[in-house]
Amino acid sequence: MVITRRMMLAGLLAGAAFPAGAEGMDSSPRPVARGGKAAARPIAGPLDASELIAAAKLGAASVAYVLLDARTGAVLEAREPDLALPPASVAKAVTSLYALEKLGAGYRFATRVLATGPLRGGIVQGDIVLAGGGDPTLQTDQLGDLVARLAKAGLRGATGRFLYWDGALPRLKEIAADQPAHVGYNAAVSGLNLNFNRAYFEWKRVDGQWRTSVDARGERFLPGVDMVRVDVATRDAPLFTYAPGRVEEWTVASGALGKGGSRWLPVRDPGAYVAEVFRTLARAQGIRLEVGERVGSVPPGEEIGRVESEPLPDVLRDMLKFSTNLTAECVGLTASGQSSLEASGKVQSDWVRATFGASFEMHDHSGLGGRSRVTAAGMARVLAQAEREKRGLKPILRDMGMKDDKGKVIKGHPVKVLAKSGTLNFVSGLAGHIVPPGSGARELVFAIFSGDPERRDAVPIALREEPEGGKGWTSRARRLQGQLINRWAGLYA
Repeated sequence: MVITRRMMLAGLLAGAAFPAGAEGMDSSPRPVARGGKAAARPIAGPLDASELIAAAKLGAASVAYVLLDARTGAVLEAREPDLALPPASVAKAVTSLYALEKLGAGYRFATRVLATGPLRGGIVQGDIVLAGGGDPTLQTDQLGDLVARLAKAGLRGATGRFLYWDGALPRLKEIAADQPAHVGYNAAVSGLNLNFNRAYFEWKRVDGQWRTSVDARGERFLPGVDMVRVDVATRDAPLFTYAPGRVEEWTVASGALGKGGSRWLPVRDPGAYVAEVFRTLARAQGIRLEVGERVGSVPPGEEIGRVESEPLPDVLRDMLKFSTNLTAECVGLTASGQSSLEASGKVQSDWVRATFGASFEMHDHSGLGGRSRVTAAGMARVLAQAEREKRGLKPILRDMGMKDDKGKVIKGHPVKVLAKSGTLNFVSGLAGHIVPPGSGARELVFAIFSGDPERRDAVPIALREEPEGGKGWTSRARRLQGQLINRWAGLYA
């Protein structure tokens, strides 16, 4: 009973990604004829990189970059190549390489349903166990389809308990302690995950009163969620408050709600969340289960159903496109087998050093935390060597698209930019491949990092979702990335 379906809801994933998200460039080359081949020329304006950096007005931020010839590895341009800066979500490119080597391209995450006794008359003579395998991509519709298959096979309940096991990965309340409590991209981590460990909060004003709801919605299933409660408080700030417990209790400021709206909120006990949703879906299909109980190990039993993720390269491709932090942490922890992000990040860093000769200091796998450090030289070296050795990263990188001076994508542009971006407050990075058309054209590998860690650290945690000046700074940093790529494509490709 294997269910495999690609569930990437654009709105859900976009919310999971920011601010360590998948950003594009603000300025890119235009196609022109050169040497009989379609190529690119730089935009009008200064060609000197130092002038472009000065014009970006990034304040005290450091800017580091390296440009390599992809075939020879020769350095074509560099600025502060060995300066260690936060990678933000560019770290996910390295995590992808690590997972591909340690887990293999055929790896799939599996979520299983076990019965500890025989099935008689539709009733399991024992316990039913929901056993997670660390799948970060599991969605409500997949869980609903699994339940429907069990019901069709005749399952109606159990004489014993409903148990759930979420110990395939360490249970972590959040990825990064330096992020606000309410942001969905700072997900909890567990061996059981659902909807990127977020619940859907919706509100509307009716007859002068607030009506709120929390659910685990999919496209075809809409199970309510009781373990998360949101109350509207008469205030303007703070935006949210959070209190952990068996019921995760939130309050939201009425002054920020308008007439109605919705957003995804993080769930800090994903195992209990998945168990509740599974039980709700089961009841809707006529399967009666007791309230779920967490167990520390998987009881012996017969598998009666499962749902699997897509193969690892597809999981990673979507992770790189939507920059889902939960996916990065789950694949990294699965690959390392460690019991904490700190230990897992160190194991990955050691692997990078041994495999590519690059000195990285990783404290997680997503880049969401602000303590990780990489260098432009190291990142460019990793990307170039990985492609020479055909390790499988380049084919799953997102084509960022070349853009005109107004920031619009130039459809059909002959030059491709296959890259991973990353953003934290006052930190921005982009690394990847510049691929011109034609078999004889010179392919380039680049890494660009801009960062002002001190300014980032000075922002109070409660304000880090949208700090003052952050949006403009990020926009200018991205524009600088595009201008540098513009320059390089025109001069070297």
